[in-house]
Amino acid sequence: MIAHVYVHAPFCARRCVYCDFAVTVNRTPAGATWLAAVSREFGTLRAWGDAPLAPELDTLYVGGGTPSLLDPRLVGRLPAALGRGNRNAGPKRDGPETLEWTAEANPESFTEAVAREWAAAGVNRISFGVQSFDRATTEWMGRLHSPSDAEAAVARARTAGVDNLSLDLIFGLPDTVSRSWETDLHRALDLSPPHVSLYGLTVEKGTQLFRDVTSGRTPRPSHARYQEEYLLAAELLADAGYEHYEVSNFALPGFASRHNRAYWSGASYLGLGNGAHSFHDGRRWWNEREWEEYAALVAQNGHGRAGQERTSPKRSRLESVWLGLRTAQGLEVAGRSVDRVVRRWEARGLATRDDTAVRLTPLGWLLLDDLAVELDLALQPVAHPPPVDAPADRANLST
Repeated sequence: MIAHVYVHAPFCARRCVYCDFAVTVNRTPAGATWLAAVSREFGTLRAWGDAPLAPELDTLYVGGGTPSLLDPRLVGRLPAALGRGNRNAGPKRDGPETLEWTAEANPESFTEAVAREWAAAGVNRISFGVQSFDRATTEWMGRLHSPSDAEAAVARARTAGVDNLSLDLIFGLPDTVSRSWETDLHRALDLSPPHVSLYGLTVEKGTQLFRDVTSGRTPRPSHARYQEEYLLAAELLADAGYEHYEVSNFALPGFASRHNRAYWSGASYLGLGNGAHSFHDGRRWWNEREWEEYAALVAQNGHGRAGQERTSPKRSRLESVWLGLRTAQGLEVAGRSVDRVVRRWEARGLATRDDTAVRLTPLGWLLLDDLAVELDLALQPVAHPPPVDAPADRANLST
């Protein structure tokens, strides 16, 4: 059964220079059309049997894009569109007794009306796309808010009764962007958010940043700055009492994201909206990326699916290794070849190991992809040569 649902709201007032997400620029989106499309998609999946929702959802995440651009009353209707009532009365902290309902917001569009309507509907966790408190830096990014907008948005959420807040910050900018990362971190900590997410800047094809880098107008972000800023953040946030519970995420006790933890644990999840992905029973499917194409498909066929696949055992194993290593909980592994790998990591300060699991350090998390592949190779079964009298068609049965 699926207990975790993601709903994509693709609308943005402006596309940031680094953004390659499935968004469409529209400052006054037709929210009713959006809600009708995701509602119809869900109805189709339910009729197909592809969306066997649990009796009670554990998490609902409305991401984007910029959900705070929508009429806030529409976001409040999502549980009803999923055939679920509101069970959000109760504690606002992390706990199984209440639905964790997250909605993303940009500071400049998180008005008092949005805060009030979302809180009344039952939204009890808000993730703010702050990215930086330096005005010159946010202007370079193409973002519309000021540092005071970010501070005011946090205050509005708390006034409305939503205390479970997360701030997104971006690090590893090009050397020509001269903001102080340490100042940004301290400005974030001054707001006492229960949760902080860090995102290292990457240069993705199709973005304005990619065009600027390839043309020479902007230097490619340096690996040295990326590493230095990530390690500084890990140190400062840990000193402030935050648990570095996943490669990019930090939380005060009791405020880790249950929705994101579901992804990392390999749980089933349902994605609705353009570009959304779903996973259930070893099968993945995904929707058309562009909003207009998705909406047209849903109107015509009742769904916006673009493709699907069933994960192979080999890929599933690699994904399990990668997901396990990206969390502070770590990964339970054993075997001589694994021991050799982990000892090398420990000697380089990349990992620690106890009786239960191997866990990457912040320095190791900087090499997560490479280390996951290395450990996966060590976990692969060894193909032994067959006995000399074995039939040729029975050789190499190990997978």
